[in-house]
Amino acid sequence: MSDKVTVLVAGSWGTALASVLAANHPEVYLWTRNPEQAAEINGSHTNQQYLPGIDLPVNIVATTNMETAVAGSKAVVIVAPSSGMRQVTQALKPYWKEDMLCVHATKGFETESMKRMSTVISEELGIQEGKVVVLSGPSHAEEVVRRCPTTVVVASPDDKAAAAAQELFINNDFRVYTNRDLIGVELAGALKNIIALGAGLSDGLGFGDNAKAALLTRGLAEISRVGVEMGANPLTFAGLAGIGDLVVTATSQHSRNWRAGFMLGQGKPLQEVLDSMGMVVEGIRTTQAAYAISAQLNVQMPITDQIYHVLFQGRSPRSAVEALMGRDRKTEMEAISQETWEQWHS
Repeated sequence: MSDKVTVLVAGSWGTALASVLAANHPEVYLWTRNPEQAAEINGSHTNQQYLPGIDLPVNIVATTNMETAVAGSKAVVIVAPSSGMRQVTQALKPYWKEDMLCVHATKGFETESMKRMSTVISEELGIQEGKVVVLSGPSHAEEVVRRCPTTVVVASPDDKAAAAAQELFINNDFRVYTNRDLIGVELAGALKNIIALGAGLSDGLGFGDNAKAALLTRGLAEISRVGVEMGANPLTFAGLAGIGDLVVTATSQHSRNWRAGFMLGQGKPLQEVLDSMGMVVEGIRTTQAAYAISAQLNVQMPITDQIYHVLFQGRSPRSAVEALMGRDRKTEMEAISQETWEQWHS
C-alpha cells in the first residue's frame, strides 16, 4: 500500500493535522470544497483564513476532487464539523476501501440524532463502529501547526486500528497514546466544549479564578456522570481526553468556545458572537444535544442546563450563575452516583 494519507477537510484543525502527517509521510492530500483555498494551499503553502501567518509543508496537496484526494490512501482522517460529518462521509463513501484506516478528530454530536461521530461515520461507510478511531486531547491547532509539544490520545476497541493510528501521527512534536474507550474519548471531547463556553462566560462576567476553578471541577463531574451512564470508562475522564482537553479548552484564548462564552458574558447577543467568530463553535450545537441526552437518560447536568437556557431561552448569564449557586445543598460525593460506578465495576 502507498504511504499516501488523506485529510478531510481544510479547516484549522484539519490543516494542522495535515501538517503533523506531512512530517511523517511523503504524500498528504487535503480535501476542501473551496477552489480558492485549494489554490492558496498549493500555490502559497498557506491557509490564511484559518491559520494566518503559518507556512505549511510543501508536501501537502490540496484538492476539491474527493476521488483524487482519497484514491490510493492508506488512511483517511475526517475533521469535518459535526454538522457536516454525515454529508462529508457520504461524499467519501464511493471511494472508500475496506483496507483503509479511518480516523476522525471531530468533537461534537449530530444534533438531530444525538449520535456520536463514530456512529455517523460507521453508518455511512457501512463499517463497524469499533473500526473507527477517534483522535482527541488537549491540542490547539494554532500550536500544533507551529510544532509546539502536544500529546493526544487515539481510541478504538480495535487494538490494531488504534496502534495504526498511533503510528500514523506520532513524532517528536506530537506524542500519541492509545485507549480502548472510544465512547469515553468521544464524549469527553464533545462535552468539554460546553464547560469551556461556561468558563468563557464566567470570565466575561469578571468572576475571577475561583469561579472558573469551581466550574471546571463541577463540569468534569458532570461530564463523567453522563459519560459513565452512556458506557464510558470513568478513568478516561481523568486522562488527556478528559481533564487535559477540558483545561486547555476552558482556559485559553485560542479556544473558540471560550471566546464565544467570553463575548456572551460581556453581554453580546448569540448571533453577533457567531457572526464575529467566522468558524464553527462546536459547543453551541453540543449544548443542544447534551441537553436532550440528559433528559433522555435522566442524568443531572446542571451546568449544561443553564448554558442551554442562556443560549436558546434568553436567560441572562448572571442569572444562570445565580441559579447554579442557589442549587440545593449536597455533599461533594453526590456529584457522581455511587450506584453507577459500582455497576460499571461489577
